[in-house]
Amino acid sequence: MEIITKLLWVIATIMIVGVGLYLTFSLKFVQFNFKQMFKSIFKKEKNTISPISTLMLTLGGRIGVGSVAGVALALYLGGPGTIFWIWITAFIAATNTFGETILGMKYHEKDNELYRGGAPYYIKKGLKNSRLGIIYAILIIISYVGGFIGIQANTITKSLNEITTINPIIVGLIISVIAFLIIIGGITKISKATNKIVPFMLIVYLSCGLYVFITQIDQMPYILKTIVTSAFNFESFTLGFLPVFIIGIQRGIFSNEAGIGTGSIASSTSNIKQPVVNGYVQMLGIYITTLLVCSATAIMIMSFDYQSILTNDMNGIELTLQAFHHHFNNLGNVIIMTCIILFAFSTVLTGYYYGESCLKFLFKNPSKKTILILKIATVLVLFLGSIVSSTKLWNMIDILVALLAIINVYTIYKLKDEIKEQLNKS
Repeated sequence: MEIITKLLWVIATIMIVGVGLYLTFSLKFVQFNFKQMFKSIFKKEKNTISPISTLMLTLGGRIGVGSVAGVALALYLGGPGTIFWIWITAFIAATNTFGETILGMKYHEKDNELYRGGAPYYIKKGLKNSRLGIIYAILIIISYVGGFIGIQANTITKSLNEITTINPIIVGLIISVIAFLIIIGGITKISKATNKIVPFMLIVYLSCGLYVFITQIDQMPYILKTIVTSAFNFESFTLGFLPVFIIGIQRGIFSNEAGIGTGSIASSTSNIKQPVVNGYVQMLGIYITTLLVCSATAIMIMSFDYQSILTNDMNGIELTLQAFHHHFNNLGNVIIMTCIILFAFSTVLTGYYYGESCLKFLFKNPSKKTILILKIATVLVLFLGSIVSSTKLWNMIDILVALLAIINVYTIYKLKDEIKEQLNKS
């Protein structure tokens, strides 16, 4: 299984980086047009979900435990050099996000008063490959409703176990009930919830990162130097550079989801006239996730002796918890638990919506009973995720995300001319 995972990620990495670089030059370095990104975020049109609302929805999915536990796990498995490649991935793969957002909006469909779309839709209608679209939709349901949502509950439970003696079963029940009460209201209720949760959790978490940056300013040059030099360890290519490079790309994609295609599912709910507007906004989301949230996590962990922490069944969150306690004492437990619960919960809500959208793709107009079954399945996964092994969950997600990335990036490349055409129209 480990060999299959590594092979899939080698293929996914080559494709993500290769297509990202191709689009970088083809679209004339569109990912560095920060002026247009900030202008686009405030665009408004009547009777449609605004770009900033779709940004909050996608950030809810992007800034999950991958930005907290995932970055910590990258440091634990591959060392400081992985952070450098997480940064580089953000700039390269941002063009993939731009492309998938445009394609998602071009091929989205009416869903009552709103719209639904994303990778399954542009695979089917743009690539004209229904079978591949079906495979992708099934993989999303399994990986997000079955995997990502489970790891969120697992992270919350593990975090609480570090500072309290609450039974994981009770934690799982509480999380499941709260999630069910929100997702039962559909995309409108989910969007409203993420619009409130995401800005608050960003402000709290980034404030903590800024505080550590300022108070530990004397360590920052050393930390930066270590990150960069460790990224280019060519003394042993197979045991040094290559694993660090692969882990960095892998955890970067887990964190910001650039190139997986999921962001296009959320952004397709909007019907704003120019698809490139949402494309710019979603690229900004990649930078917020990676350059701000992931960097804050890395700084807080690397400014204390994280290498001395050893544990079985590593989730990654253990390092972040220790870092917060180191920097903020007992207050750190409260802060990090608040952030983890909000990060995980926003990902649960967004992840469920990805599953529902793909279910509607598979069954066209599924009955209320079918959608209710998906909601019940989500609740069960949340509950089970709080008591199963972290390692098993991460291993399953590793394989599924690699497959999603390979399918999506292949499609983006095949439809590259349509992306360029939309950009030229704007």
